[in-house]
Amino acid sequence: MAKISAILFFVVFVLNVLPAFAPPTWTTMSFIGFAIPNVDFALLAVVAAIAATSGRIALAKLSRALVRQRLLSAETQRNVDTIKLGIQSRPVVAFGTFLGFALSPLPSNYLFIAYGLTTLPIALLAIPFFVGRLVSYAFWITTASTVGDWLDVDMDWFQSAPYFIGYYLVSQLLLVPAIYGFTRLDWRAVFAEGRFKWLEGPK
Repeated sequence: MAKISAILFFVVFVLNVLPAFAPPTWTTMSFIGFAIPNVDFALLAVVAAIAATSGRIALAKLSRALVRQRLLSAETQRNVDTIKLGIQSRPVVAFGTFLGFALSPLPSNYLFIAYGLTTLPIALLAIPFFVGRLVSYAFWITTASTVGDWLDVDMDWFQSAPYFIGYYLVSQLLLVPAIYGFTRLDWRAVFAEGRFKWLEGPK
């Protein structure tokens, strides 16, 4: 079990530190549930959640160091920092939003890259992300194990794989325009006026 946990930690950490086109971790947990019966699902969920959170923290810090400090103008940095006031003024809403996102199968690279562009403490996102991923990974691995006992897994997987791959590729191709839109949205107007507005002038 120690060897499996170590390998799982390394794989999940690497998948989560990559900015794009890495397979989602829940598919790895599902595969373990299918392929390895009678493992300690709770332990592996904890290991994977720690690894995923550590990888995403590294991704957010890289985003802050490489993108914010080197590519964003001072004006764009000030605009993005407006999010800090909005999140800190609504801590319960922010926690619930981050937790709900972490419980979903949606790709979280967008979230951590965007969050890394702000000056917010990473713990505000990392804690609900860890909790959400812990619950979701435990769900995926136990569900996959149960389904594997009842269904023809190979047939179901190959039939649904093209749809899953298509969804995943489209979601990752939207990464760059999504992050660009994040930096160009006037966040002061969003929080102070309750309306969406693009920043004017050059980046």
